[in-house]
Amino acid sequence: MCINISGTPTAPLRHHTFKTQMCAPALIQHFDCNEILANEHFGFRCKSSTELASFNLINDILMALNTKLLVGGIFCDLRKAFDCVDHEILLAKMYQYGIIGKSHELITSYLEDRSQRVSITSKSKPYYSEWEPIKQGVPQGSVLGPLLFIIYINDLPQTTNPLANLVLFADNTSMIVKSTDPTDFNNTTQRNIINADRWFKTNSLSLNTDKTHLLQFHTKSDQIKDLQVYYCNE
Repeated sequence: MCINISGTPTAPLRHHTFKTQMCAPALIQHFDCNEILANEHFGFRCKSSTELASFNLINDILMALNTKLLVGGIFCDLRKAFDCVDHEILLAKMYQYGIIGKSHELITSYLEDRSQRVSITSKSKPYYSEWEPIKQGVPQGSVLGPLLFIIYINDLPQTTNPLANLVLFADNTSMIVKSTDPTDFNNTTQRNIINADRWFKTNSLSLNTDKTHLLQFHTKSDQIKDLQVYYCNE
């Protein structure tokens, strides 16, 4: 089973490929020159990598442990994040970031008038579902799709700062919480979860609770604190 996505059932896909090739370099230059993208982003960026994201995350944890701080990590996984991007919210954010006029119209046309259908291949003949319009999500497997996604979540760090340090890589969000006081550590961790969850829901995204984890880091000589942290009353 596969899902084929194109501009419309009859429109040539190369039309959208051409738009992508035009938009991506200009968007990257605009966001880089104006230093718009948050420093917490490590995915889909020039001169960045999973290694650099891992280094920043581990270094933050070790520095906290070396200074005798309580430190924990909230590791969030989102459900079908790329498929849940709300087009109206994305376009509003891009306008706020200075993508206006013809550039904004071009991105709008890139997202609109797309359809998808399911194709089932069998030995006898292929079967197709009806074409249905795509009302949300960014095209995966494209040059522009990942860039649009990091633009979409670019304001997430504003929700957690200064309560936590973030490391963002694609749809994976890591939040590091530190404190000297056990009660403050527990409360700050809880507030971060609440604030992040509120931001996700406001932006039509949802946590995958089965793959979202809270970890407390400590040395062999440290005593593990009993955290009373809840999500959705659980």
